[in-house]
Amino acid sequence: MDAQTSVDPAVFSHIRVVLSMVVSLGIARLLSGVARFVQHPGRKRAYGVHLLWALSLLLSMMHFWWWEFSLSHLQVWRFETYVFVVGYAALYYFLCAILFPDDLAEYAGYRDYFMSRRRWFFGLLATTYAVDVADTWIKGPEHLAAQGYEYPIRIVVYVVLCVTAALTANARFHGAFAVVSLTYQVSWILRLYDVIGD
Repeated sequence: MDAQTSVDPAVFSHIRVVLSMVVSLGIARLLSGVARFVQHPGRKRAYGVHLLWALSLLLSMMHFWWWEFSLSHLQVWRFETYVFVVGYAALYYFLCAILFPDDLAEYAGYRDYFMSRRRWFFGLLATTYAVDVADTWIKGPEHLAAQGYEYPIRIVVYVVLCVTAALTANARFHGAFAVVSLTYQVSWILRLYDVIGD
């Protein structure tokens, strides 16, 4: 198909199927991970910061799926755009897999595990924020401009905080970051993205 030809709206519906599969796998991983605490409460000790990031990630993926509806307005779809969007969704799955690994036998509990894998987790989380800028730009310059001045500040602050979190094991910093991030995330969604459509 010619790259300059406008595509049928059904193309986005086709692409949404793949996106929904990837996002669903991530959500399922999170939910089954949290369910383990109910199934086997004494097996591995839970860690509050870890659980807050699990909740934050669940909310992020739900928001991602809502946010990606704006892709339905794209008049032209190229294969590289499709790969990029699926890759963006895959980042969320990888984050979920890092939060809830298949086996914790080498670790004393989730705190020990989370801190040992914080560079991977926060490195990927910082990457999602950087990728989000490109994803927003794909939806059009008007869409990017509509995010306002808070959007670029938000991205930069999150990337800096993620890099800091990857480098430090300070428990107070991690606790504060998790709480503030989740609180701000809820505020951001409610203020800007509670309605689909123009």
